[in-house]
Amino acid sequence: MNAFVIWKLVRRRIGAYRAQLRFCLRMTAAGLTAFVIAQWLTIPLHGLWMIVTAIVVTQMSAGGSLRATLEYVVGTVGGAVYAAIIGAVIPHATAPAEAAVLALAIAPLAFAAAINPNFRVAPFSAVLVLLIAGQFGEGPVESAITRSSEVALGGVIAVVISLVVFPERAHQMRLKAAVRLLQRLARDLPQLLTGFTDGLDPAENRRIQSDIGSAVTRFQQITAEAEHEMFISFAAQPDPGPLSRTMLRLRHDLVIVGRAGTRPLPDALRGRLAPPLTRVGAAASDFLTSAAAALDARDAPPPLDEFEAALSAYIAEVEAVRGEGLTMPLTSNEVEPVFALGFALEQLRQNFIDLRRCVQDYARRSRGGIPGRRESGEPGIHNR
Repeated sequence: MNAFVIWKLVRRRIGAYRAQLRFCLRMTAAGLTAFVIAQWLTIPLHGLWMIVTAIVVTQMSAGGSLRATLEYVVGTVGGAVYAAIIGAVIPHATAPAEAAVLALAIAPLAFAAAINPNFRVAPFSAVLVLLIAGQFGEGPVESAITRSSEVALGGVIAVVISLVVFPERAHQMRLKAAVRLLQRLARDLPQLLTGFTDGLDPAENRRIQSDIGSAVTRFQQITAEAEHEMFISFAAQPDPGPLSRTMLRLRHDLVIVGRAGTRPLPDALRGRLAPPLTRVGAAASDFLTSAAAALDARDAPPPLDEFEAALSAYIAEVEAVRGEGLTMPLTSNEVEPVFALGFALEQLRQNFIDLRRCVQDYARRSRGGIPGRRESGEPGIHNR
């Protein structure tokens, strides 16, 4: 194996961890920058709290760093101010008095943290203000000011480094996550539909739903970071809300399909409905795959004609089966999955329409209406 082949293999391995390596460099740069500034300002303890803050709040994206900084600063300042008030009002020269002051500081802040996650570090901050203040000859008020200032400066360093050192935008991470989620939905939807025709193992159904749920949760987390990033972004970006809501509704559609397809349709219906339902699954998968590719390429959305034609054919076959009286001998439990599936597929169609609009919002080309015909009765994203 020559050196060129080895170099290609090394580059390929490194490329697979590119985002992780960039994050590693950003966090290292944030910690070293905080250390240098602390030495320059001669901050006590070598700027320990500033360095720790710069490292803790550095996240994978600039938006994530800003979000973590705001939460950390709110909790730190809140805990420090409260501890300074308690420490200044109540003398605590003895160990029992100090224990009582600690209890008065920790308990309310712990309750606040249980209500609002932004205050998770508040009890920790209060303890530091009360216990460390005396070690440097400071009062609680001076200690609170010092700690709050260090934490605020460390947060600013983390955000600046996230913006200038190999920046990773939450907006771009969000689009990549959306593409992966759409590809997953395209793969899993036809498999869930086989529950109505061939049956689907309950364990496999749960695995599919769990994987989709985890992917949607991750996407929503990145969306929250992207919303924070809009405050520090110099380029205009589409509103993250519509795509986030559409993804969540698509996930709900697959949940309904999975629950309704826990057992195959009765033999009297399966032979008639299986072929058109298979075509619906294939058309839906093709649309989701094409939508993912269009979103990744920032291109115009794919047409919905094939899916609508397949769905119309399926609905027509369901009506024909009902008209022939094939559902009359069946129990309500046997017929109910058919109606649940029909509802889910209609909701899926509406959400596909919204997905097309979302893809169009991110397209680099015309920002006008979606190319091609307009679906009749097409609802707006913001009106649903």
